Amino acid sequence: MSTRNNNKLPTNLPQLQNLIKRDPPSYTEEFLQQYHHFQSHIEIFKLQPDKSSKDLAELVMFMAQVAQCYPDYLSDFPQQLRDLLSSNHTLLDVDLRMTFCKALIMLRNKNLINPTVLLELFFELLRCHDKLLRKTLYTHIVSDIKNINAKHKNNKVNTALQNFMYTMLRDSNATAAKISLDVMVELYKRNIWNDAKTVNVITTACFSKVTKIIVAALKFFLGRDDGEKRESDSESEDEGPTARDLIIRYATGKKNTKSKKKLEKAMKVLKKHKKKKKPEIFNFSAIHLVHDPQDFAEKLLKQLETCKERFEVKMMHMDLISRLVGIHELFLFNFYPFLQRFLQPHQREVTKILLHAAQATHQLVPPEVVQSVMMTIANNFVTDRNSGEVMTVGINAIKEITARCPLAMTEDLLQDLALYKTHKDKNVMMSARTLIHLFRSLDPQMLQKKFRGKPTEASTEARIHEYGELDAKSYIPGAEVLEVETEDKETDDDGDWESASLSEDDEEDDDEEWIDVHHSSDEEQQEIAEKINAMPAEERKAKAAAVSSSRILTQEDFKKIRLAQISKEVNSAPGRAEKRKNVDIESDEESRGELLSLRDIERLHKKPKSDKETRLATAMSGRTDRKEFVKKRTKLNPYASTTNKEKKKNKSFMMVRHSQNVRTKNKRSFRDKQISLRDALLKKKKRLMK
Repeated sequence: MSTRNNNKLPTNLPQLQNLIKRDPPSYTEEFLQQYHHFQSHIEIFKLQPDKSSKDLAELVMFMAQVAQCYPDYLSDFPQQLRDLLSSNHTLLDVDLRMTFCKALIMLRNKNLINPTVLLELFFELLRCHDKLLRKTLYTHIVSDIKNINAKHKNNKVNTALQNFMYTMLRDSNATAAKISLDVMVELYKRNIWNDAKTVNVITTACFSKVTKIIVAALKFFLGRDDGEKRESDSESEDEGPTARDLIIRYATGKKNTKSKKKLEKAMKVLKKHKKKKKPEIFNFSAIHLVHDPQDFAEKLLKQLETCKERFEVKMMHMDLISRLVGIHELFLFNFYPFLQRFLQPHQREVTKILLHAAQATHQLVPPEVVQSVMMTIANNFVTDRNSGEVMTVGINAIKEITARCPLAMTEDLLQDLALYKTHKDKNVMMSARTLIHLFRSLDPQMLQKKFRGKPTEASTEARIHEYGELDAKSYIPGAEVLEVETEDKETDDDGDWESASLSEDDEEDDDEEWIDVHHSSDEEQQEIAEKINAMPAEERKAKAAAVSSSRILTQEDFKKIRLAQISKEVNSAPGRAEKRKNVDIESDEESRGELLSLRDIERLHKKPKSDKETRLATAMSGRTDRKEFVKKRTKLNPYASTTNKEKKKNKSFMMVRHSQNVRTKNKRSFRDKQISLRDALLKKKKRLMK
């Protein structure tokens, strides 16, 4: 009979491991036997480190599993494994090297080895030509650093690892440097290493000699983190006036067309103010943490000018430089002539280059620098020899540039572009109208009189500030409305008191009913607006400054101020006759944040017509997978013959027309049915009589 070998502990390591974990002192001798066995295998391994050994791999995993049970005997075991890997990682067998790494990961999870020492070793192992090993190490490094900083930031470990990774980014091995960069990017995205030091270490990777590392670093600064996207459109969080306030104000008065139009326009203005007031949400704030953005942008531009990489890499350089210039308001005058070389309609990815040109402009750039870019766009794009889409893109780009640097626009260029308001192409026409609408709010005086639209109080006060001029106010604009409203209330209270006393006297004489007359909200606001308009500008400023400095304003006060400011954009300017209709068009102009989207440049108000080939391809693509709509055959035997009824379905109508006429029955009239029933009953009666 054969004997059972399941209980032979010296050769059954999993069983011994299980027993040791349950009762370590009882199995000390068996453990020591395996430990001496392990030491002898290590001595053999040192003689031939490139040879595979299955027994050594099993013993290493066994020692890692029971290391916490015998800390006195296995105190040097983690360091022993680390030294073996550090000195022989290039010679080790693939499977044995993976086993050593898994054993060290297990020891680290049991907190039996210092994380800094182990992670530095793993970063060195990234040089190995083993894809599975690199993937395993990458996963462990990220998860281990995440666990280290789970409860609180471990600055000591983080600083040591960041300094080591800074040297790894300069490593001669491109694979190790790339994975080190990927680790830092992943830790930043997970909000573990989201400090300025990490970002500035990654900036050095943008100037690497390896294209993969450059692209990865540029993507980090240009990428977007979807986890940080938040919506904050709820009106409950808004401190300003709501749509309900406007409805109450304009709907409590007379119900006529004029008040209805005023309400519609006020709603549009409120929407625009909310978008301007809405806090800017950045999808990726790494650009804001760069220590010296001016030096960083200059180095990137120098690298771009001498870059011999493919065009996509150059476009990424342009995008990052434009974002740095626009967000940090840098001076990089050589960047604009560089972009001008690519501003041609036939240029590849020209809309993105136009986007970069608009993104790199801000109010501190001298106007003459931006004017050359705008004239290049106008001469190359906004001409009748180009298609409507090209002209639309050019006007949109000019509009976005002037929105950020209004001084760059000249009156001659603006008048020429405004004439496209009557262009035959609807996209060009609507783009020109949005440009006109922009300058109605910036500086209407630059437009011709016929393009200024209906003048409002806000448009009469609009003015483009000169270069370097600051518009710093020591008071809250519009706060004078609170002073005027307070005076009106005091006057109304006095009048009410007098009228009340008079009514008491009248009631003694005769029993006439007291009638309380209330002004509508719209009329009250108009009276206050007229009083404010009648004041000189200096008196307005004095009242606003007095209110701003003499009292603490509540949320209701700020709401009233914003309502008064909104009414300036709705109400006509004082002393102006309403000769012209309101020609303002509805614009979807969004609040201009620090970053632009490609849609702002490529926006087409009318979808272009597709050619015959495109329409045919679309129709054919919709006919590919239509088997699910076909009635399935219900035959038990698919090879059985078909019936005459099924055969008729495949015949032409002329072949079955005669049978169709025979089978169809015409509807009988009620009289015919009566006669038929009478005859049937008579026939039945005769049969019964026989």
